[in-house]
This record gives sequence, C-alpha cells and structure tokens, in this order.
Amino acid sequence: MRWPTRRGVVRGVVQGLAALAGLGLGVTFAATVWAQQMVADLSSHLIAITTGFTGTEVVLFGATDGVGDVAIIVNGPRLPAIVRRKERVLGMWMNTDSVRFSQAPSYHSVAASRPLDQIVAKTALERQQIGAPQLQLDPQENLDPQELAAFRAALIRNKQRAGLYGTNVGAVSFLGERLFRTNIYFPANVPTGLYNVEALLIRDGEVVSAQTTPLVVSKVGFSAEVYDMARYRPITYGVLAVLGAVAAGWAAGAAFRRV
Repeated sequence: MRWPTRRGVVRGVVQGLAALAGLGLGVTFAATVWAQQMVADLSSHLIAITTGFTGTEVVLFGATDGVGDVAIIVNGPRLPAIVRRKERVLGMWMNTDSVRFSQAPSYHSVAASRPLDQIVAKTALERQQIGAPQLQLDPQENLDPQELAAFRAALIRNKQRAGLYGTNVGAVSFLGERLFRTNIYFPANVPTGLYNVEALLIRDGEVVSAQTTPLVVSKVGFSAEVYDMARYRPITYGVLAVLGAVAAGWAAGAAFRRV
C-alpha cells in the first residue's frame, strides 16, 4: 500500500476547500436569485435637456416572480423650498409670512397597478412616502400643527401647478401576470440632477421587494454652456449679456437708418 505524500495531502485539502467554496458561492448565488422577487429598468437613464426641450417620457419596464401589485415612485433631487403667504395690506397684496423647508423633492410622481388605497396599507404609504401628502417636509422654523399643515399644502399645491408633483396616480400596466410597464412624464421645466426611480412589489398590503434605479436629468449643448456660465462665471456672463444687448441695439438702429 502506497501512502500519499505530504504534497498530495495538501493538494487534496486545497481541492476540497475549493469545492466547498464553489458550493458556497453557488448556494449564495441561488439564494440571491431566489430573493430577487422583482426586476425593473428604464428605457433611458439620461434625460438630455437641450435648447428646444419641451418635455419627454421615459418607459419603466420589469417583471415579478408571481402575482402582486406594483407601485412606482419617482423623486427628484431634494432642495430647499420657500413658501410665502400673501395678504391684502392697504389695498395691495404683499408677502407677509414665509416658511423655509430644509429639503423637499424637486419632482415627485407615483404610478400603481391599482388604486393605492386598495393595494397598500396606510402605514406603508407613510413609511415609503408614496404620494405628495405622505412626503416628509420639515420646516426650519417651529410651527404649530395648523400652520405647518397650511404651508405644507401650499408647497404641494405650488409644485402641482408647476407640473412637478403629480396630481393623479399614473397607471402601471401588466402584460400577463408578471411583466409590467409604465410611462413616466417629465415636463419642460423639470429640474436637473440625480433622480431616484423606485419600484415596489406589494402583496397583502405590504412591500415585499423594492428596487431603486438612478436617472440623470442634465442640460447638454449650448444651453448647458450658457447655464454653467451664468452659474459659475456670473461676471463673465453679465458682461457678455450687456455686450450682446448693445450689439443687438446697434444692429437694429443701423437697419432702421438704412430704411
């Protein structure tokens, strides 16, 4: 009988550990695939705002591992927001009070496969901030509840008038039992920045799976150069604007003199 050498024993141990590691990786991969109950993606991850931009739509599509409802929440960059109250003073409308909110989504829209009150519990609505009434809007000032509710409602109303907050819940359409899609509309005045598009899989009133996909809204081309100059080089932008106005006035005057 021939006993294995030390090198053979070491090689056998290494091969055994590699086999166990491969088995572990396989189990981990299988568990990851099994745990992924929903996948979703966008038709485009970039919205390019050019000079003639008038708004656009992005398609979100995905699939679930079985029967369930889907809700889509789109949030734009969180930015400070100021709400002012106007009152009539001596026959004129004037700003009398103002409240500054530290962070508010610059854009917010929701789409769902069914009415929200039929598919998700109220606690889940508040926890996931689904819909404008559930958004977490914290003022920098200390206000009593009635004042806070009034200014919150005014902020949401102003955003809705600008087309930046959805007034209605959009529709998520199912193709069969697992494939779904929805169209997300962005108006011409959509703010630039990084957006989060969140897809939620809902069963028995609770969110069982979620996936977040980034979306970039950015100015490109000549409009982007003008925007960057106005923001980062305001003195140069102001000088060029004055020179452009003087040149336009001189050209118009010369044209009229010829006539």
